[in-house]
Amino acid sequence: MPNLSSTDVLICGAGAAGLTLAIDLARRGISFHLVEKAQTPFGGSRGKGIQPRTLEVFEDLGFVDRIAALGGHYPNQRTYRPDGTHTDEAMFAEAKPAPDEPYCVPLMVMQGRTEQVMRERLAELGRQPHHGCTLTGFDQDAEGVTANVIDQSGEHTIRARYLVGADGGRSFVRHALGTAFPGKTLGVRAVVADLRLSGLDRTIWHRFNEGDMARQLALCPLAGTDLFQLQAPIAAEGEPDLSVAGLQAFITARIATRFDVVVHDVSWASAYTMNARLADNYRTGRIFLMGDAAHIHPPTGGQGLNTSVQDAYNLGWKLAAVLAGAPDALLDTYEEERRPIAAEMLGLSTGLLEAAKRGDMRRGREVQQLDLAYPASSLAFEAPKRNRGILAGDRAPDAPLTGAAEQGVRVFDLLKGPHWTLIGFMTDCATPAPRHGLHIHRVSSRGDLIDTHGHFRKAYGIGEAAWVLVRPDGYIGAIVAADHLGELEGYLDQVGPPKARAVESGWPSAAICSD
Repeated sequence: MPNLSSTDVLICGAGAAGLTLAIDLARRGISFHLVEKAQTPFGGSRGKGIQPRTLEVFEDLGFVDRIAALGGHYPNQRTYRPDGTHTDEAMFAEAKPAPDEPYCVPLMVMQGRTEQVMRERLAELGRQPHHGCTLTGFDQDAEGVTANVIDQSGEHTIRARYLVGADGGRSFVRHALGTAFPGKTLGVRAVVADLRLSGLDRTIWHRFNEGDMARQLALCPLAGTDLFQLQAPIAAEGEPDLSVAGLQAFITARIATRFDVVVHDVSWASAYTMNARLADNYRTGRIFLMGDAAHIHPPTGGQGLNTSVQDAYNLGWKLAAVLAGAPDALLDTYEEERRPIAAEMLGLSTGLLEAAKRGDMRRGREVQQLDLAYPASSLAFEAPKRNRGILAGDRAPDAPLTGAAEQGVRVFDLLKGPHWTLIGFMTDCATPAPRHGLHIHRVSSRGDLIDTHGHFRKAYGIGEAAWVLVRPDGYIGAIVAADHLGELEGYLDQVGPPKARAVESGWPSAAICSD
């Protein structure tokens, strides 16, 4: 094990949340250690749905196409009736990419493959998780956290500025903090397994005995693999037989005899009880919870992995900013923004579970996470206050533009990376002072970008002579009219990147246009 005596951030848990945070910190040049008690990476299908908003996050982090290459779209669902007939139905309404929303439907990718791509991306940034390393205890003080870990080489002490618990629903970090995890057990126990089998069409998601919780069973072909995922409720008591023979008998007992389904191999299987729980606090001093350590939920709606990834995406830039000198209070906005999102997600997934019990598996826009926003956040600033169009705290939409050199440019191209982005619309006069980590663009006939087809104006709904400030996580921090630039400068002084050194650059704080 390498020398772990000192680092900025210690991340406990190398699942999707921990890996997202590690990738974000690595691209920002922040020192960290990522430890995982499991000896080997998870390889199963568990969180197989990647929602459109998460695909946008993955684009920013640099691996969305690699994720898409390993998966595919969800197949239609075939519901079999007792009389031998069946009905085919799409789980999601048909949709096409739009200028403001390039990803319009969820993607199916086995969680193990998603995390594999994330580890590969982390390796490109020169880092890797340390498997087989268990956090055994920690203490914090005003300056940092002292943590004890153990691996095959022995016990080690790590001194970190911050500790992040991304260690799952049974989180050691949460238990050690004594953070309450209220909620409820939902009265549903289920089995999920990844199987190689024959006898079923791989272009269809097969559903049997819908509405009968004692006999329901679904077999979904896992995109990009030769596997099916088995999902089925089971009895609250007793241990299911998850062997090939056991699952063969289980499937045979629940489906009609006209299907000659043969199970050949079980690559992963698990039995679990569904819960909906939310941690009372996401921050305790210098220690944070994210992902399943902060919220657990039923799998309906495919919200868990996505919410966990976006927890990390929210926390990463804030940790980096505070480590660079921003006020510590910025870290309080992580819980302020993300805990209400998790509460909303728990309500959604629990409601979808009740619908699934009745055999209703349809999914709408509500699962895509494109409309999640932080309108009540202390980081949302408008001058003057807006009452229509896009608002501070909303997700920043994409839009196609044309560069001054006549090349095609997307707004998401401008946002890609760990920086803040400031976009002026139809404003050619005053320009905010340059800052390290702030990219400034102007959309106008005299700017570096042109709204050739009006997509930017339509997506953002702002008038002329306005500025839109986009945070590093792709949410709008501020919208201000050109005559409120001084207030925008004050906002950036509090939460944004530092000003460039005017003496060294020779740049004035504002450029005044003239004829």
